[in-house]
Amino acid sequence: MSQSYLEKRIPAQNLARYYRLEATPNLFGEWSLIRAWGRIGTNGQSRIAWFATEAEAMAALTAIEAAKRRRGYWKEPVQLALFV
Repeated sequence: MSQSYLEKRIPAQNLARYYRLEATPNLFGEWSLIRAWGRIGTNGQSRIAWFATEAEAMAALTAIEAAKRRRGYWKEPVQLALFV
């Protein structure tokens, strides 16, 4: 099982988004890639994709994570200052 949590925050645009990826085995011996995204503090949306092997699921997780990082999401969220 592998997971990744990414955030994107741009206070000037009132933007606070998250993207969560999780590769897990299911009961039938296949692998599921669960993606969840939305505004921070909400349930957001989710989608599940099924793969025959762990390698395929991990390759998809890595590719999606790389695409999100190119769009400005960070693996380690930056702490915003409360009092500026």
